[in-house]
Amino acid sequence: MTITSNQNPRFRWVRSLIKQTKQRRQDASFVVEGVRLVEEALAAGWQPLLVLYSSQLSKRGQKSLRTISSAGCETIAISPTLMASLSDTETSQGIVAVFPITTFPLPADPTFLLIADALRDPGNLGTLLRTGLAAGVQGVLLTPGSTDAWSPKVLRAGMGAHFRLPIHVLGWDEIEQLAKSQTDPPLRLYLAKSRGGQPAWQADLRSPLALIVGNEAAGAGSEARRRADTALSIPMPGGSESLNAAIAAAILLFEVVRQRSQ
Repeated sequence: MTITSNQNPRFRWVRSLIKQTKQRRQDASFVVEGVRLVEEALAAGWQPLLVLYSSQLSKRGQKSLRTISSAGCETIAISPTLMASLSDTETSQGIVAVFPITTFPLPADPTFLLIADALRDPGNLGTLLRTGLAAGVQGVLLTPGSTDAWSPKVLRAGMGAHFRLPIHVLGWDEIEQLAKSQTDPPLRLYLAKSRGGQPAWQADLRSPLALIVGNEAAGAGSEARRRADTALSIPMPGGSESLNAAIAAAILLFEVVRQRSQ
């Protein structure tokens, strides 16, 4: 059977998950597009609920499709035209997969967390997740107002980080309780700030900490500023006003890695 109508219930469900945050939250499901991300999900042990594929699928993608089919997951062929209408990229790779949203637990006593405070750009958030995973953070906390971590653009920029990293949406009261009550010693909250903070190279970042990265346009919100223990800045001798949020986070996260590896 090949789906050729855009009124097909399976097709319409996948399309709604791609386009609507509300639908993703309601069904606790999200859509992955492309061979590479499907491979990343399978390698991390995730099993899809549904896979749609077209004749455009490469031999490499067909290998993943056979693995999925042999595990008993539902796979349905659709026309190339319908697949193109689902694609969030210029050229479809011929496969989209629906997965259940899975939230990994945070460690009981975390020592290295990343907090995205109302980050709204999907590309920045995805890059932040990818960078956080590479740096070894034990979880990423998103404050209310952040873009949906399970949207197609965030998933694409995350390059598979979603399948290996605890991602939690928490309010500031919950974050403060986590930082101050559940660790020994407590997590110190460091706020990334473009100007006026302690130079990152001079701070001692070896103790348990959570790094707060603020909104791209407005910076950290009032709650983040109020609850932070210390503001950190990156020296910028070139005179730039600020750095991209994901780039700033990468520099600070790997400064933590550098200090802790000495």
